[in-house]
Amino acid sequence: MKTFFEQVYDIVEKIPAGYVLTYGDIAKMLGKPRMARFVGFAMSAVCETDNRPWHRVTFSDGRLWDGEWAKVQYNLLKNEGVTFTRDGKINLEKHKWHIENMMAPADLRDLPLKF
Repeated sequence: MKTFFEQVYDIVEKIPAGYVLTYGDIAKMLGKPRMARFVGFAMSAVCETDNRPWHRVTFSDGRLWDGEWAKVQYNLLKNEGVTFTRDGKINLEKHKWHIENMMAPADLRDLPLKF
């Protein structure tokens, strides 16, 4: 059985150039919708040491990473043809990768309760 991080990396490696997924998207795809932060931990572990397309994973509002990696991420995405809004966020309407067929079933704990 693969670790959570390995499962995250399997998805990230499939994101095509010019598209992005959010941390939350990946967590939902893995059937763990409450673990977006852990997807972020997985991505922060690969920046310097890996050839995975870490730059194609972003925050839910299209913001880039903070700090020194923001410029690197911006340039990598820009080179792939990703466009940005005036406030520097990724244009998610245009560049979010929609792959509903890879979605795992929702965690029942996240469904609204009806009494």
